[in-house]
Amino acid sequence: MAADTQTNGTYSIKEAGVLGDIQIADEVIAIIAALAATEVEGVAKMYGNITNELVSKLGMKNLSKGVKVLVSPKDVKVDLSLELKYGYSVMDVSKKVQEKVKQAIETMTGLNVSVVRVRIAGVAIEKDEKVTKS
Repeated sequence: MAADTQTNGTYSIKEAGVLGDIQIADEVIAIIAALAATEVEGVAKMYGNITNELVSKLGMKNLSKGVKVLVSPKDVKVDLSLELKYGYSVMDVSKKVQEKVKQAIETMTGLNVSVVRVRIAGVAIEKDEKVTKS
């Protein structure tokens, strides 16, 4: 399958013999990545930028916070920012996140994921306490 970028952040998948185009919004790919990442043991939560943090404090839930997706005709590149639970190995959790995100996007969309970058933006010590370095 090949992805063709359209102007509104939606990507069409072209495949011979189907009845029409299948379109996937970039926000959907970002949500798939965020959900897959948060399923990995040791990940406390996704870590969004200031705008996303403000939006979530105002009561609006943004499932794709902390995720940047770049879809080209040949592949998908994903950047994730997340908060790690204290006591877990950064390298082990990051590798598991990369594998899980790649598998989830490829399985659900059929698109090829070439890069999954993980940025540890904070450490969750207890329920309400955290240490961050940006």
